[in-house]
Amino acid sequence: MAATESVFIGKGEQPVGLALKYANRHGLVSGATGTGKTVTLQILAEGFSDAGVPVFVADVKSDLAGMAVAGTEKDFLEERATTVGLSPYDYRGFPVTFWDLHGEQGHPIRATVSEMGPLLLSRLLDLNDTQEGILTLAFRVADDEKMLLLDLKDLRALLVNVAERRKELSAEYGNVSAASVGAIQRKLLALEEQGADKFFGEPALELADFLRTDEDGKGIINILAADKLMMTPKLYGTFLLWLLSELFEELPEIGDPDKPIFAFFFDEAHLLFDDCPKALLEKIEQVVRLIRSKGVGVYFVTQNPMDVPDSVSSQLGNRVQHALRAFTPKEKRVIKAAAETFRPNPKFKSEDVITQLGIGEALVSTLLKKGVPSVVEQTLIRPPCSQMGPITKKRRKELMSASSMEAKYRKRLDRHSAYEILHERAEKAAAEAERLEQAEEQEKLRAAKAKKSKSSTGKRRSSRRQSTSEAVFKQAARTATSQIVRSLMRSILGTFKK
Repeated sequence: MAATESVFIGKGEQPVGLALKYANRHGLVSGATGTGKTVTLQILAEGFSDAGVPVFVADVKSDLAGMAVAGTEKDFLEERATTVGLSPYDYRGFPVTFWDLHGEQGHPIRATVSEMGPLLLSRLLDLNDTQEGILTLAFRVADDEKMLLLDLKDLRALLVNVAERRKELSAEYGNVSAASVGAIQRKLLALEEQGADKFFGEPALELADFLRTDEDGKGIINILAADKLMMTPKLYGTFLLWLLSELFEELPEIGDPDKPIFAFFFDEAHLLFDDCPKALLEKIEQVVRLIRSKGVGVYFVTQNPMDVPDSVSSQLGNRVQHALRAFTPKEKRVIKAAAETFRPNPKFKSEDVITQLGIGEALVSTLLKKGVPSVVEQTLIRPPCSQMGPITKKRRKELMSASSMEAKYRKRLDRHSAYEILHERAEKAAAEAERLEQAEEQEKLRAAKAKKSKSSTGKRRSSRRQSTSEAVFKQAARTATSQIVRSLMRSILGTFKK
């Protein structure tokens, strides 16, 4: 197969390559620690980039950052290149963009809470069924009331609002437990302590920025700094699953292209499937099964091939199996199962060879014409053209500064969203409550004043009536006295006249 039609992997009895036509049928790279998985991932990423296919890889050990610079000439690399027939073998770097959820070793990657959704967020928070139901309810409330959920403070504010309105919301959406809301809040706090608050917010990642090529037509290799992220494995696994889901949701159907439009490497794949709920596993199966028609090839990288469930593993057509060790009965069963996934080669027994492979060797089977798997080959993996191992902090910073992604994503935005809306509602409700309280106080004051005024008026009227009576009595007394005096005087005068 021509070099423009495949990614050269190495050589067995004959050259072994990964056909670009079938590279979107996904793949698996597995093997014990120290057997060469990282170099295999590196040479696959280089091959895709040369073919104009953008790539995403998670750099768990900071080794893959070296793809940004040319490799250094070394005898063992030259010898391997000659052995596998890699000619010309040139040392060169590849177009790389660095990303980091924490924004330290790469451009910040952010997603909104709404984009993450309740299902993935529930897994990230390790919620039980009841708590997941309440989180789903909260998302529904936000949607019905036209509130954006952008960052964790939006979600916290919404949960407080849901708890305060639980009687009202229970009638419309179902029972809301204040205790469950409190448990979700505590888990959100723990998630923030792990640095996840830096991931949620805006500007959110635009997937088009992962699907770029450089001016020479080479695919950009997007490298996620994951050494620190691996300390929070649930965040790592959930983020990669979210990214894969976003690709599935946003990319159009294109059928089977001549080459993928994107290659996605999921390193430490066991972190995705460990304790994976059934609903989430079904979603992963659906995405892996259908995303190939959107031109995306997904490659799981893990130590144990059994880390990938059978329902997903059956979708992985291209396989690179490095050495496995067999010290226990369980490990022997794993080796037997891994050997059975290959199309047998009559010249050797895969089960025996897996334990005998050296560093940089692998059993390789890829899809050929019409998607038929090739006979498994014991393969020497070709050497990379770029540097194996990390780069200096200075060089990383220079590359980040030169990228247009730095200006686009570095500064955090804080739009008007659920937190601000609920804060405004609370202020408005508080102001209305204060107004009503003041009105009530004024009404009480008016009532008290009116009562006092009425009482005073009654006393004054009573006082005036008493004075009039006294005056009449006094007047009557004076009249009677005058009449008596006049009568006496008449009597006296009359007597005198006689």
